[in-house]
Amino acid sequence: MLIDRRMILASAGALVGTTAVIAGVTGTDPNWRALAEDVKAQMAWSWDLYRQHAWGKDEIKPITGTFSSFPLKTHHLGLSLIEALDTLWVMGLDSRFEDGVNWVKTHFDPNVDGEVSVFETSIRLVGGLLSAHHACGDPVLLAKARDLADRLLPAFATPTGMPYRFINLKTGVPREAISSPADIATYLPEWGMLSRLTGDPRYAAVTRKAMVAVFERRSKLDLVATKIDVLTGEWRSRQATVGSYCDSFFEYLWDSWQLFGDAECKRMYDVCTTAILKHQQVWKNGDLWFADVDFETGAIVSTEQDELASFYGGLLGQGGALKQGAAYTESWAKVQARYGVLPEGYDYATAAPTQRGNALRPELADSAFTLWLLDRDPRWRDIGRAHFEAMKRWNKARYGYTDLADVTTEPKRQADHCPGYWWSEQMKYYYLLFSDTPRFDYTSNYLSTEGNVLVGLRRQTP
Repeated sequence: MLIDRRMILASAGALVGTTAVIAGVTGTDPNWRALAEDVKAQMAWSWDLYRQHAWGKDEIKPITGTFSSFPLKTHHLGLSLIEALDTLWVMGLDSRFEDGVNWVKTHFDPNVDGEVSVFETSIRLVGGLLSAHHACGDPVLLAKARDLADRLLPAFATPTGMPYRFINLKTGVPREAISSPADIATYLPEWGMLSRLTGDPRYAAVTRKAMVAVFERRSKLDLVATKIDVLTGEWRSRQATVGSYCDSFFEYLWDSWQLFGDAECKRMYDVCTTAILKHQQVWKNGDLWFADVDFETGAIVSTEQDELASFYGGLLGQGGALKQGAAYTESWAKVQARYGVLPEGYDYATAAPTQRGNALRPELADSAFTLWLLDRDPRWRDIGRAHFEAMKRWNKARYGYTDLADVTTEPKRQADHCPGYWWSEQMKYYYLLFSDTPRFDYTSNYLSTEGNVLVGLRRQTP
């Protein structure tokens, strides 16, 4: 997510009035600074509990105070710690940030005989190390990001240039040729930045090739499906979606244009978005949704909405379709207002959840933050505030914040897991949305799909 208001105001300006109509009246103005301080306090409280009960482990279990590993099955890489670093820095929690950086410099070692998701490891750990390097400039963090990317690099050695899904970090042996557009093409911003910082063009070249390979295999309707064989280039499904399996493919087409000025990525984004708006856009009872369709015929195959897709309103706004982006975000905000916390799956045709849990998701807050950066409409802050206050009410446990097993019960039933992205994403979105911190450049910045800030941190504060 790159925001440069100087680049988007021309395309978005004509639609701001429409956004205000959709947004509606929100009542009295809250104390945003106090909200930001509350977010910061919750982050500090959670970090201190993580340090006490799960220091250096991947993910804390906030109900029992134990922990679990990810992305390796039996070995910890400090996932949550690394994902939290730039969030701690932007909040001014400097001693905690320094403690985390010191742990990484001393203990982080990916030379492990174990298999990881190439996609998840890249967006979470490579991206987290790069954003921490952006925050403090420590060359050791950059070196560790590069070492990790080098271990993922052999996955891209396929006939199509599209990577395998998994790879062994020690042996470099890849596995699983059936992949998705998101798994294949969500790399160029992090790896392109790695090329820029190291002077090694390989990282940008292989990840850009993978992105183009997906686009070139789109259907005659300019849609992509959810599964493809990276060895043969043959599609293994026919379902097109803006949700999981495809979501960050579209996001990184736009991001690669904004971050590197890659005009071909902008063209690919425009082609894909035009097709989505033409074939998947559905209005029901005044609300905008995006149906899953057959990627070759355009026929609707599912009306179920993946909560992960709630990020898409912000992306549409960035690309100039601010009216649709605002409307789609409002559709999800109505679901949030109904349940308090979004269910993992929701069917717009039946107006009922299809998956009742919630994995402590950040996507609606992401969309609200993105739209607010574009037009500063206070409605988006209100949506973010509701998201934060619901999290405090229902997700807070003894040892931190946990996901939910069922959002439809009262009280909502908790699970026992805090995903690594919680530290990197919604806590950062909330704070940046409410704080107006001088540590962040609100006019020109870049946040990755994992919320990692690669452009826009200000080391010298006024």
